[in-house]
Amino acid sequence: MSHSYPDQDTMRAALALAVRAPSVHNTQPWRWRVGDTTVHLYTDDTRQLPHADPDGRDLLLSCGAALHHLQVAALGLGWETEVHRLPNPADPQHLAAVEFHPATPTPEAERLARAIGQRHTDRRRFTSWEVPSTYVDAVVAASAATGVVVRDIDSARDRATLLRFFERAALEHAADSSYGAELARWSGRHAAAEGVPARNAVVADDPTTRVFASPTLPEAVIHDIDDTARMLLLCTSSDDRLSRLRAGEATSAVLLTATTRGLATCPLTEPLELPDIRAGIRSEILADFGYPQVIVRMGWAATSADQVPATPRRPLDDVVQPL
Repeated sequence: MSHSYPDQDTMRAALALAVRAPSVHNTQPWRWRVGDTTVHLYTDDTRQLPHADPDGRDLLLSCGAALHHLQVAALGLGWETEVHRLPNPADPQHLAAVEFHPATPTPEAERLARAIGQRHTDRRRFTSWEVPSTYVDAVVAASAATGVVVRDIDSARDRATLLRFFERAALEHAADSSYGAELARWSGRHAAAEGVPARNAVVADDPTTRVFASPTLPEAVIHDIDDTARMLLLCTSSDDRLSRLRAGEATSAVLLTATTRGLATCPLTEPLELPDIRAGIRSEILADFGYPQVIVRMGWAATSADQVPATPRRPLDDVVQPL
């Protein structure tokens, strides 16, 4: 290992963890280019979803999550990162250039790095066990450290309003045959290294569950009826590309911090993919202060439920190449 740059095995280990980040429909829309002293993140625009994500917002969120995963993984391996976001205005696909400096990871940094392999998107119902306020505070602080505000949707009024927007989005998408065809292409899979596998999707029985194709994941057996899962709305002060990239980093920070506390999580974007519904959420829940970027459902999984299967990833050599 160089004193100023991770060796090849360390870098591949960090990138292998980075690509464990969640992405819309598990499209994994990123490309990594490894230089002599830096690593660069690019979008793979061929993986943008034209019907669910026409303006590329979800694509940027996905890449931002992978960028944060890289930072967490590198620090867990003894390397602090210095990130230059959108470094080349002439190349909009070039999202970040990352430099590395030796560092000693703290116990919390090591816990976050381990959480990358422990985190799974859990689309099942959560139990009614209350999430301690200290856990919510830790998640909110993790997002704030990336420059993104988290709004805890804790009032009955705001929660009902948000669920109503989820219902509207599901109805609007159900009437859109192009969206349905695209969703079918990216879900219900069994052996592919991309897309949402059938084994990771549940039958949609509430407004927050997207209707993926051929779901086979058994729903958790929940004997109580109170739904106390926390709904966290991540929002930014602007809505430019940098803000969206940052929101993806914040999403990763929220998910990993929750995982270190033993919580189950599920990032949600369906109502934010429709401009009129997203505008309604901004107006009615945020009072036009900030732009909603992603929603995270967070709570306790049933102890009797099986572990969620790991979602497949593309081979590392498909997404990592020399600069």
